[in-house]
Amino acid sequence: MELTERKKKVLRSVVDLYIRTAEPVGSKAITALPDMQYSSATIRNEMADLTTMGYLEQPHTSAGRVPSAAGYRLYVDELMADYRLSLDETKSINVAIEEKMQRVDKLVEKVAKLVSQATDLPAISVASRNVGATVKRFELILAGAGSVILVLMLSSDEVLNKLIKLPLNVEEGDLKVLSAVLNATMTGMTAAEFTPELLERVMMSAGPAATLVPVVMEFTAETLNRQGTANMAVAGQMRLLRHPEYRDVDKAQRLMSSLDEDALSNLPAVMQNAKGTKVLVGPENVAQELKDTSVVMTKFDIGDGMQGMIGVVGPTRMDYAKVTARLSYFAESLSKLFAKPEQPQLPQGGEETKDQEA
Repeated sequence: MELTERKKKVLRSVVDLYIRTAEPVGSKAITALPDMQYSSATIRNEMADLTTMGYLEQPHTSAGRVPSAAGYRLYVDELMADYRLSLDETKSINVAIEEKMQRVDKLVEKVAKLVSQATDLPAISVASRNVGATVKRFELILAGAGSVILVLMLSSDEVLNKLIKLPLNVEEGDLKVLSAVLNATMTGMTAAEFTPELLERVMMSAGPAATLVPVVMEFTAETLNRQGTANMAVAGQMRLLRHPEYRDVDKAQRLMSSLDEDALSNLPAVMQNAKGTKVLVGPENVAQELKDTSVVMTKFDIGDGMQGMIGVVGPTRMDYAKVTARLSYFAESLSKLFAKPEQPQLPQGGEETKDQEA
């Protein structure tokens, strides 16, 4: 079944109306829109097709439709209109930043609170090193039958280790071979460069110790990602109670209890190679606790080798255009705030000259 322009227009209207009302959308509501020049029968047929295609869902037999995760994804990628911040919105954000962002050491907590206030959603703020940590050297030490100690020497001169227990028998010589392979292929690489292709290549060269490779790579990637994260804060969890989706106290409590640093710790890694604003809709989220929510994130520069990330967590019904616009403006403003002023250039010789009296 083809996703025609008319179907896209109907889907966009359903998402827009559902965002505003939090109620299932029927064909009459769409027909009443000024730019919808189609009959109710045509709209009903298109909504039925969109439901069959997986872009809409019908909560109850007699109810209207609501967007599915796939519908929200198409809306974010192709259909939503740009949201232009009003002058009052830009002024309020600027004033908040200038007044409350005086001390960088409280950056993370303050940014999270400001973003939460500006979007009326729970917000996350992260400050991380803008340099990719790498491993300088791998060592594997036999610690007994089925036990191996993995030692990582990082580019920051920190040394970490992990005891690996697997139901396999490897000899010391096998571990030396694997150590040599790891040092030849995985040193000097960031976590983002640990691809499935690299995993396959290392396993093919690892000999009898190949079973250890996935465990080594997973622990190394987790370690490098943790090295990049300096601090994280979450604010505004109680704002979820203002949204109709969380009128069910049990549902709201389950989600709010999961909105902590542990559940959100994978989000900075998701943004590591992303450009601009990234939207994760429902099942696209890494953490199981966030499968029924959407996350919108973007990055900004702090300076001094640091990078910041801000994001919000909320219902899949959130106003993506408005949230994206506000986060983008926040990020641009924060990058400008922390940008270092250019140093005045000195004349050749490195010393400032003084005006000579005539």
